[in-house]
Amino acid sequence: MIFTIAAKELRALFYSPLAWALLCAVQVIVAFIFLQDLSDFIDTQAQLDPDANPEGASLAVIAKMYAAVGFIMILVVPLLTMRMIAEERRNNTLSLLLSSPITASDIVLGKFVGIVGFLTVMLGMLTLMPLSLYLGGTIDSGVLAANVMALLLLLCSFSAIGLYFSTLTSEPAVAAATTLGVLLLLWILNIVVSVDEGFSWLGYLSSQNHYGVLLQGVFSSMDIVYFLIVIFLFLSLSIRRLNYERLQH
Repeated sequence: MIFTIAAKELRALFYSPLAWALLCAVQVIVAFIFLQDLSDFIDTQAQLDPDANPEGASLAVIAKMYAAVGFIMILVVPLLTMRMIAEERRNNTLSLLLSSPITASDIVLGKFVGIVGFLTVMLGMLTLMPLSLYLGGTIDSGVLAANVMALLLLLCSFSAIGLYFSTLTSEPAVAAATTLGVLLLLWILNIVVSVDEGFSWLGYLSSQNHYGVLLQGVFSSMDIVYFLIVIFLFLSLSIRRLNYERLQH
């Protein structure tokens, strides 16, 4: 049932004009950023040691591109997740789902897999840009792999958060606004730490801190565990919310 629901959600996303518009907009914006960073790197390449480690190009172009993508996804993911449950509730189809012989876990995980599937397609299209660098030279494959993994974990955590807030309301716009606020808050928590070291513990809650470490090609278990905890926590909250709503019926 999980994959049946996921296939239905994925099909609905590909039929949605909004999803296609976001897909195209992200490609255009990221392509501009990628080409600008590549141009800047080529302009300064003459000052670099020709025998230097290829990681220089990887961090100067690839890591900067994925860092920008991470912030862009704060704006994109809420628009994709806002309808997952909220629209079901607004159209009175959620009651049918809850009364059917499938569990709340099936519903939540199915919708989660569906949205992550769409975002994975977007991630794959974005990854074609740094892969094109292989045509003109050598890049650090480890850095590229770390960046892809980091963005995938970030997208999964954003999707789990967005899905949870979609379970709390029948208005997709409210779900999108709330998700955007929470994602932005988690992203900028490191600014509070830089201003007042007394709040250094907030640094662990900052998604940008953990994402930034992985972008540097450092496979830190603490950063990976952070994203896994966020995913598990918000998926569990979503399941709990639907189970509560099922009892109310």
